[in-house]
Amino acid sequence: MKKTMDSRTFKDNVLMELFLNFDFRAYRETRRGLVERHLAEMWLDSQRLPSSPVFCAMRHSLMAGGKRLRPILVIAGAEACGGNINELTLSFACAIEMIHTYSLIHDDLPAMDNDDLRRGMPTCHKEFGEAMAILAGDGLLTYAFEYVTSPAILQEQSPSALANILAAICLLSNAAGVYGMVGGQAADILFENKDTDKATLDFIHLNKTTRLISASVEIGAMLAGASEAKRIALKNYGTALGLAFQIKDDILDEEGDPAVMGKPKGSDKRLEKTTYPKLYGMEASKARLNELVEGAISYLDIFDHTAEPLRAIASYVMTRNK
Repeated sequence: MKKTMDSRTFKDNVLMELFLNFDFRAYRETRRGLVERHLAEMWLDSQRLPSSPVFCAMRHSLMAGGKRLRPILVIAGAEACGGNINELTLSFACAIEMIHTYSLIHDDLPAMDNDDLRRGMPTCHKEFGEAMAILAGDGLLTYAFEYVTSPAILQEQSPSALANILAAICLLSNAAGVYGMVGGQAADILFENKDTDKATLDFIHLNKTTRLISASVEIGAMLAGASEAKRIALKNYGTALGLAFQIKDDILDEEGDPAVMGKPKGSDKRLEKTTYPKLYGMEASKARLNELVEGAISYLDIFDHTAEPLRAIASYVMTRNK
């Protein structure tokens, strides 16, 4: 991975050396593999149920691959705060991926972005029909919360851990709901084909994309029992990272390779959405992306080498091509 960060971003040369030598690809694939296996193993035998097609639709979208950025952020956030990769952390990681996948299923519907491809495969409604796609999204959203409140997980937790779990569920609900992702999606739709100012664009990006990304890393910290200072630092890191991620998406929608991205480019222009490149121009958007990534890494100054995965993820967000 190409390293783009100035040494001034880090506390000292030791951290810079750790960053340069950190094997992010190996880290990402190891954690991604854990998430993939956990997702694959959680499915109950549903083939004999009359409702089995909705399970097939859920699995079609959930197991279609992808970066698994949000669940990896849960794990990396926990590790940065001294936590382990345990059943609780993986359960929240997978639940967040379910919520993210539900949002993609609904986002692809004809009533919203009307996309035919997602991750190089037919979108859920193209494969199973609109009604089943809507229900598959609903199923993933509700099952996510059932999954993290499983008695098998909760009964093993201490009172302090249960308090952290409850707070994490509250944070996740807020980030995914009308004061977060749903609200951002609503504003995104309402302001299509309209002149949009900077404040409205920031509202859309902060809520549609950023809230769930920021919640992912903060939840990891909460599950690890992090101090308030570390939790706030990771929340701020996640906010800067999430905005950077969305701006990079806006850039890729104009400059990306559809064969690499697994979906066509130009959908933002087709739907006449207001994006960073449209409002500020491409050069200014790339400068803002760089500024946000450097800012995200600066929030990690209070952490030692345990936050190297998070620093590498920030660099990855800026350099990714899909």
